[in-house]
Amino acid sequence: LQASARCALTTKTSKPLINAFNQIPGNLSLCSKLKIFCCVGCCAIPFPSLHAGICSATTPFLLLGDVLDCLPLDQCDKIFSFVEENVSTWKSNSFYTAGKNYLLRMCNDLLRRLSKSQNTVFCGRIQLFLARLFPLSEKSGLNLQSQFNLDNITVFNKNEQESTLGQKHTEEKEDGMEVEEGEMGEDDAPAPCSIPIDYNLYRKFWTLQDYFRNPVQCYDKFSWMTFLKFSDETLAVFKSYKLDDMQASKRKLEELRASGGEHVYFAKFLTSEKLMDLQLSDSNFRRHILLQYLILFQYLKGQVKFKSSSCVLNDDQTTWIEETTKLVYQLLREIPPDGDKFATMVEHILNTEENWNSWKNEGCPSFVKERTVDDKPKRPTRKRQAPEDFLGKGPDRKIFMGNDELTRLWNLNQDNMEACKSDSREFMPSLDEFFAEAIEQADPANMVEEEYKVVRNPNYGWRALRLLSRRSPHFFQPTNQKFKSLADYLDSMVSKLAKELPVRIFYFFNSSLLKTHNDSKLVTNQQMDDIAAKLGAQWKMLASHLEMKAAELREIETDSEDVDMQAKLLLVAWQDREGTQATVENLVTALNAAGFSQIADNLSENNSRR
Repeated sequence: LQASARCALTTKTSKPLINAFNQIPGNLSLCSKLKIFCCVGCCAIPFPSLHAGICSATTPFLLLGDVLDCLPLDQCDKIFSFVEENVSTWKSNSFYTAGKNYLLRMCNDLLRRLSKSQNTVFCGRIQLFLARLFPLSEKSGLNLQSQFNLDNITVFNKNEQESTLGQKHTEEKEDGMEVEEGEMGEDDAPAPCSIPIDYNLYRKFWTLQDYFRNPVQCYDKFSWMTFLKFSDETLAVFKSYKLDDMQASKRKLEELRASGGEHVYFAKFLTSEKLMDLQLSDSNFRRHILLQYLILFQYLKGQVKFKSSSCVLNDDQTTWIEETTKLVYQLLREIPPDGDKFATMVEHILNTEENWNSWKNEGCPSFVKERTVDDKPKRPTRKRQAPEDFLGKGPDRKIFMGNDELTRLWNLNQDNMEACKSDSREFMPSLDEFFAEAIEQADPANMVEEEYKVVRNPNYGWRALRLLSRRSPHFFQPTNQKFKSLADYLDSMVSKLAKELPVRIFYFFNSSLLKTHNDSKLVTNQQMDDIAAKLGAQWKMLASHLEMKAAELREIETDSEDVDMQAKLLLVAWQDREGTQATVENLVTALNAAGFSQIADNLSENNSRR
């Protein structure tokens, strides 16, 4: 088998596989042979073989198609059970896309070989397999344009001269003649019909099948008149000829139940004139005809997307269809056994069919919907106009708020928005007021422990950041200094703010943070801007004399591509590191050491003027 499989894959033909299949020992069942053949010989059904690239995903479908073409129908029935059992495998990602067309072609080839009357069960199994394999929205299995099977023609005797209806049966049965299958004995004979069965009724009855086959012709005026006349006579026969004696039908029903339904099949209509009286006395036959009426009426009244604009019913036709529909349901309820149950089931099924018609009219959208976030629709805001009694009248009008106190508060000022802008409503504190306690605690002479400082309070820190962003220029200054916590950052800001507080606060606190030598002034922000502009691209020459690390220099280059900004960042990083030691004197010494004597002289002159 493996050798045959390799040969088949090389030659891309299945003949070696078929020969190997016939050589499997005959004591195995056909289904077992197929499983061995597919798994061992073909090497395609197991997923590892497919993923390893031994063969393509279409190989098992080509094999199954060739096997079913070569075998008779009785063996195809057994092999198809193997196909049914593995429907989950065919629907997997590895096989579905590659094999769905092959499976559809294989099933259609089988259906063409089968007889709908003799192989009904096998045909149904194939249809159910296709329904399980393909999704509901598969367009190949839908009748999108509502086309009819016009080839389904019912053949009956259309020559009245050859008819045998109406002739009296004078011949008596010969003695010893056996009753053939399908005939009824004297005890089973139906009751005589109140309306005589003649050729005229026979012709009209079977002519209706042409309208059931092609309902579109009912929209034609003359065809509709013919259909109306024939239908009235046929339904009159059903209404007058009741099925009261059900002995024969009950006996048939018991026989079918005893046999398990194995002998039930749906055949084409038998239109022999001799069977007309037997068909009228058969409950299943009547239900079949009446159900055809209901399906036809549903199409005529329904909204079908591909209907022509001329396919419209007038008021008289609509009224007749509604009245006849009620009559048909009444006749269905009168047909034993379980007439009421059968009529209710039919009505429910036809109502459900309306949903399918609507789905097809919408273009057969997929039933799988993507999950979306349900956003509640926003209601449009609409400002209601206040009435005059609410706003008051005249220049001294008063707005009534429904409560005396609320009315008094609301009318304290003519313009409430202007009142909100008053200076008396300014609640933001100044920097010296807010940070006075923090500066006092930062003085080492006060010996306040770190955990008890106000800068360690998260609420204080949050309010301090908001105030600094509004009032302090230090908040937006660039810096390379890294802080581990908000408290460390606030300590640094407190040190800077303490140098800018008024003289009275310096004297009141007597803080050692504020003590500086007269000749050792700190470098200002303006002086750093001037020096950075003069250094330009040569700022790295000064960096080594300011004892800056290589990592800090790389970080400065990463933060900005402008050379002036890089020089400014260098000076800011030096100032943050040195703190109170970032004086003009120290910076002049570094500039002279780096060879920028002219910049150092200018800085010294400006510092002496201050």
